[in-house]
Amino acid sequence: MSELKLILQDGRSVYVEKGTVLMEIVKKYSLEKDIPIVLAKVNGEYFELTAPLEKEGYFEAVSIDTTMGIKTYARSLQFVLIKAVFDLFPQSKITIEHSLSKGIFGEIHKHEALDTEDIIKLKQRMQEIIEADIPIEKTAVSKSKAIEIFDSYGMDDKIRLLNHVNNEEVKLYKLDGRYDYFYGPMAYSTGALKVFDLMYYDPGFILRFPEESKPKEIQPFIEHKKLAKIFYETEQWLNILEIGDVGSLNDKVDSGNMAELIRVAEALHEKKIAYIADMINDRKEVKIVLIAGPSSSGKTTFARRLGIQLRVNGLVPIPISLDDYFVDREKTPKDENGEYDFESIDALDLELFNQHLNCLLHGEEVELPTFNFKLGKREWNGHKMKMPENGILIIEGIHGLNDKLTSTIPAHNKFKIYISALTQLNLDNHNRIATTDVRMIRRIVRDYLSRGYGGETTLSMWPSIRRGEEKNIFVFQEEADVMFNSTLVYELCVLKKDALEELSKITPDSPVYYEAWRLKSFLNFFEEVDKELVPENSILREFIGGSCFYKY
Repeated sequence: MSELKLILQDGRSVYVEKGTVLMEIVKKYSLEKDIPIVLAKVNGEYFELTAPLEKEGYFEAVSIDTTMGIKTYARSLQFVLIKAVFDLFPQSKITIEHSLSKGIFGEIHKHEALDTEDIIKLKQRMQEIIEADIPIEKTAVSKSKAIEIFDSYGMDDKIRLLNHVNNEEVKLYKLDGRYDYFYGPMAYSTGALKVFDLMYYDPGFILRFPEESKPKEIQPFIEHKKLAKIFYETEQWLNILEIGDVGSLNDKVDSGNMAELIRVAEALHEKKIAYIADMINDRKEVKIVLIAGPSSSGKTTFARRLGIQLRVNGLVPIPISLDDYFVDREKTPKDENGEYDFESIDALDLELFNQHLNCLLHGEEVELPTFNFKLGKREWNGHKMKMPENGILIIEGIHGLNDKLTSTIPAHNKFKIYISALTQLNLDNHNRIATTDVRMIRRIVRDYLSRGYGGETTLSMWPSIRRGEEKNIFVFQEEADVMFNSTLVYELCVLKKDALEELSKITPDSPVYYEAWRLKSFLNFFEEVDKELVPENSILREFIGGSCFYKY
């Protein structure tokens, strides 16, 4: 065999026989550290540690203090849990559903309801599997063979998904004789998965694992009751639509019934928005509605549709833009890198903002500022406002749930709404769709169609966007009076065409190439749906264009 030259991440140059399993390289050259290694990178390309070395170049071991590493760790840990469930409860069904409280929520459906004793047994069985250091094997089988395997398991969800896959060969993973399909790379062996927790969370469980920033420990549990409730509500919506996974969604597309499904999905949104408007109307002291949520949640369209429902209740919605209360650019606080931090709440003139709110609530007329983004200066253009007797202020922005924004306004005068795209639809029972992926795809399409930004630019900005959300939005989400889930069960079918077109422009030398490749692979599970079927008042129109509320 020929030898290939590798430059290790510590600068050493070594020669390794072509075809050597990557995990052997990690072990031979002592690249393992006190943080689990789960993947390798060769010349910037990610590989599972079971893969053979095919090229020479720069070699890097990938640990779980990286985004790719921790995702691989969590996915592999889910396989261990699935194996433990079928070891202990062979006739049961496990569903991996959504993120919750820095972990993954799921349910185990069996003859007797899941309880804390079951969780103790499952955790012990997981520990045994991990301590046995069992290899996680990757194998290629024909699609027909994969369908045969999952049919023997009684897994109709995976069969539905595979029926819409064009490839005749499918990659499966095997753990101690148990086969499964997973969307994304896996760890080399169960022995790498030592840090985890499994806890009972009615009616299911939360599987917990380390964070990327703290890879050696499990963080204290913080419950998010309101978020859990909105996920449950969305599950009920999917039951109404008779869609449990992507395979059943694709079946609906093929059947030609999408127009009706879209109408019902949109009606569920409208009913919830009307319910929120009624809640606001019932609280007669409420004079300010604050709407907050992460990027690409559909806040603008939601605010317009809520305004219509408030009008139905006899109220007059008056929008106020937080953007107009930015301090002059040179007064903007800076982040740890010395760059202007426009997402900081202190980038807003809170004193002036609260002064104007109080004046408006007391029936006084105020002149509102306009922020000139080109000049980075506040301007006064004679824009005066006075609240009518039945008026209600609508304020949309990332800091809406932070009491510091409206510190001088009594709590009973405020109504807080948290909005996000919290998908409950998953590829199948064991492969969830991350909520951040849905928002990322929304943002890619909107930036491409309306702002002239390429997909590469959007993906490059996303980590910074996420850091801002963690700091300024997610920590306040449980402060909301009500939550609204803006996801639409059919939206990825509509977004697919434009998203794939933009993602396909990203070349292998781009630092976000792997992320683009991952999103393309993910989108290919969905059948396409014509955007013309989307109503003009839909939240989805905020991203694909054609909204009746505003133009791009």
